[in-house]
Amino acid sequence: MKRILLGAAAALALTTAAPAQSLFVGEAGPNRGARAEALQWFVDTAEELSGGDLSLDIQWGGALFKANAALSGIADGVADLGTIIAVYFPQEMVAYNIADLPLRNPDAWVGMKATDELIRNSEAIRENFAQQNLVYLGTFTTSAVHIGCSGATIRTTDDIAGLKVRGVGAYGDTFREFGANMVPMSIYDAYQGLDTGLIDCSQGYSYAMAALKQQEVIDSYTLMNWGQVGALGVFMNKDVYDGLDASVQDALQQAGEGMADELGRLITADNEAAIETMREAGVEVVELPEEERAKLVETSEQFIDEWKERAAAAGLDGDALLEEYRGLIDKYTQIRDEQGYPWENS
Repeated sequence: MKRILLGAAAALALTTAAPAQSLFVGEAGPNRGARAEALQWFVDTAEELSGGDLSLDIQWGGALFKANAALSGIADGVADLGTIIAVYFPQEMVAYNIADLPLRNPDAWVGMKATDELIRNSEAIRENFAQQNLVYLGTFTTSAVHIGCSGATIRTTDDIAGLKVRGVGAYGDTFREFGANMVPMSIYDAYQGLDTGLIDCSQGYSYAMAALKQQEVIDSYTLMNWGQVGALGVFMNKDVYDGLDASVQDALQQAGEGMADELGRLITADNEAAIETMREAGVEVVELPEEERAKLVETSEQFIDEWKERAAAAGLDGDALLEEYRGLIDKYTQIRDEQGYPWENS
């Protein structure tokens, strides 16, 4: 798809006599937290690698578009590049949604490296994005999905039945299969929901739950070590990308590939600190037994099958992509186990 009219970002760059390769980055989230730090690292690194030929201006907090308008905002040139959260675009981003599936994939760094390599190596996925006037640059993750409860403790799948739960994607859908009563609610409202009894439990991510002080209103925190929500990352308007010098394109791609290591370092430390914060607050931290996790994985297979159907409708071979993705998860798990995380060796 070719743009006939200049996007707002490009028009502003022209009217203010900005450098020819001065680009606007759209980010719906605030300028704080591990992911914001990783995005700023991407910007700084890309500018440095370009040798001064690139200037990136992040517009934080949805100044250019909200999260649910990010895809069109970037594809149509409201921003030159920015963050897209795939859950808001289940059909358009079906290829990327593979990183949200409830696989045995709880490690943030492993998940990001596997997702990044899958997308960079798949001609079918790159073409799927290109048809939407998008170029993939790099990936983020929210990290592993766990669950905190007030007045309840999840030690086995039998403990799920009857609980009022705020869920996350397919992880919440799987809990429904075990008898949970799902309550639609954002993670930002979960504190009040737990405090008032509107919900018994909330699925979420360790660093986010601690940042939102949910340790004040939960009694237990169960580490499910099951999977993560990893389909969010940086994409660029393809028309703008194609118009850049090859050296600038390379700078953006190198910086994007490095985001997995940088966010992996940041988010792993934040998650470890968050769990310690919960323990210090008197929250019981429970590790879900392997046999109970296996029940979750087995029950969630139906949602993986649903994804394969949507992938097929988009002209993608879901089975082949899943086989490759699982192989990449195994590859980076082995690298981590044998060599440690890259930031531990630097």
